[in-house]
Amino acid sequence: MTITALLVDAAVLGSTGAALLLGPRALRAPAAGSAPARPGRGVRPEVLLAAVTGLVYLNQLLCSAYLLRVHGGDAGYVTRYLPPGWFAEPTGHPVVRALAAHLPAPGLFAPTVLRVQAFLELPFVLAAYATVLYRLSPALLRAVLGSPALVGATAASYTLVFGVVEGALRNPWTVQDVVIRALSALLTAPLLLRVARRAPGPERRSDTLGLLRFAAELWAVGTLVMVVYDTALLYNLRHLSDRWPEAVLAPALLAATALDRRPGPAATGPGTAALDLLLRRTLVLFLLPALAIRYGLGFAHPGLAAAAALTVALAALATPRLRPAARPLALACAAGLAAARLALHLRHDTYPENALLRAMVALPATAALLLALTDLRRDDPASPPPAAPPRRR
Repeated sequence: MTITALLVDAAVLGSTGAALLLGPRALRAPAAGSAPARPGRGVRPEVLLAAVTGLVYLNQLLCSAYLLRVHGGDAGYVTRYLPPGWFAEPTGHPVVRALAAHLPAPGLFAPTVLRVQAFLELPFVLAAYATVLYRLSPALLRAVLGSPALVGATAASYTLVFGVVEGALRNPWTVQDVVIRALSALLTAPLLLRVARRAPGPERRSDTLGLLRFAAELWAVGTLVMVVYDTALLYNLRHLSDRWPEAVLAPALLAATALDRRPGPAATGPGTAALDLLLRRTLVLFLLPALAIRYGLGFAHPGLAAAAALTVALAALATPRLRPAARPLALACAAGLAAARLALHLRHDTYPENALLRAMVALPATAALLLALTDLRRDDPASPPPAAPPRRR
C-alpha cells in the first residue's frame, strides 16, 4: 500500500465519519437557515463562483503569455512531471501573442504555472457546491454552509485530498503548492461562511417543476465545473475552442433559471415532498466526503470509497420523515437508479466525472417524474380507494 493510498483512505474514513456527525446537526438547525444574517446585503454564491472562474481564466491567459514569452511556448519543463492531458496552451493565438509581447517583467508571472491555480481550486469547487445548495433552497445553504464546524471540516478535508494528489504528482513546486492550498483553506472557509450566512432568498420547497429545474441547474453547474477543469485547471485552454458550446450554455441556463426564484408551492404531494427532502439530506451529507470518495475510487481502494458512499446514502434515507411516502419513493428511486445506470454508460467519456454527472441528473429527474404521477393518482378522486383489509371471523 502506497502512502498516497493510505492517506486517501484515511481521508475517506475521516470525512465520512465527520459528515455523519456534522451533517445531521446542520439539518436540524432550522433557525440558522430561516433568514439571512443581514437581509438585503447578501451575495448569491453564483457571484462568488463567477468571480473565481474569471480569476481562473485570467490566470490561464497570463500563464499562456508567460510560457510564450519566457519559454518559447514550451511547457515541457512542467509536463515531464505530470501525466498526459495537461498544458494544451493556445500559445499561437493572436490574443496570447499580443499579451506576451506587452507582458511587463515576464519573470514575475512564473507563479501562474501551478501555484495560482492551487490557491483558486478550493474556492472554485466550494462555490460550485454552494451554488447547487442555493438553487435547491437559499435557507438550506444558510443552514449548512453557515455552520463553522461543517465549513471548516469540509475545507480541511478537501485541502488534505488536494495535498495528497499534489504529493502523488510530485514536482519542484509541490511544497509551494501544498502551502498555498493550506493558505487558501484558511481564507476560503471564513469567506464561504460569510457568503452563506448572508445569502438572500427564502426557504423553498420544490414541486415537480422545481425538482426538474433543479436537475437542469445541477447539470449546468456540473458542466461548468467540468469545462473549467478541462480547459483551465489542467491548463488546456486550447480545448476551449471545442467546448465553447457547453461553456456558453451552462451559464446561460443558470442565468435564465435565476430569473424566477419564487418560493415553492404551499403544498406538494407526499412523494414529491419526500424526494425534495431526500435531495436535501443527500447534498448535505455528501458535502464533506465527496472529494475524498471521488479520489478514493481512483487513487486508493475503490471498495472502501464505494462503501463510504453507500453509508452516506443510507444515512440520507434514515429519517422517519420519509416513511409516509416510502413505497412510491423506493419505486421512483429504483427507476432513477436504472436511468442513472443507462446515463452512466451512454457513451465513452474522457473524464469519468462527465458520466457521473449524467447519472446524477438522470436519477432525480426520473424520480421526480414518476413521483408526480403517483401523487397525481393519489389525489385523483376518480381513482379507486385502497382495498379494505379482510375482516377476521
